[in-house]
Amino acid sequence: MKMRSWISVIGGIALMGCLALAQETMPAPKPAPKPASPAGMAATQVAGKYVQVGTNQRYQDGKWIEITYGRPIIRQRQNIFGAGADYGKTVNGGAPVWRAGANQTTRLKTEVPLVFDGKTLPAGEYDVFVDLKETAWTIIFSTWPAQEKYDPKNKEALWGSYGYTPDKDVLRAPMKVETMPYSMDQFTIAFVDMTAADGKIAMMWDKTMATVAFKVGS
Repeated sequence: MKMRSWISVIGGIALMGCLALAQETMPAPKPAPKPASPAGMAATQVAGKYVQVGTNQRYQDGKWIEITYGRPIIRQRQNIFGAGADYGKTVNGGAPVWRAGANQTTRLKTEVPLVFDGKTLPAGEYDVFVDLKETAWTIIFSTWPAQEKYDPKNKEALWGSYGYTPDKDVLRAPMKVETMPYSMDQFTIAFVDMTAADGKIAMMWDKTMATVAFKVGS
């Protein structure tokens, strides 16, 4: 083998060794930090029916109801909602009402009218807030625009429930408040006791569960 060929081979081996060494010593990229209050969703379908398709049953014509929200975690805090004159102040964080979650404004999107406490919420998309009293919660559906990212200069849209005023309320309904026999560590919204024609929205955190019943409108 000629001298030039030997030099090429040796140079190639040295280069591969350097690349391998660089790969071994290069630190792995750090994973993105997890959000303190991960995003969550509750979803259900109503007003549909099962039909026979061949040998199987298929659900058809259902209408979606979805709630998107942030899911804060207790992280060993005690009695998260407080008591007496301080009830709700911690979770409200200085806002006039609770955002029913964390971070961005909690949102409900429904493809069908819903009837709460005899009042109809038309199909559409709404903010969800809660007026907290120790034994009486009130759910609020509002048409305030919601910020996608926090902008303190934007007074035309809300981040969470900061800046909330009741002039854009569409519907308010009382919630039933109960004490659970266990503590729910991460705030959870769920659809419970569902049928094709009605159901309940449940909010659970710490040892408190609040529910509001609704019917599917027409």
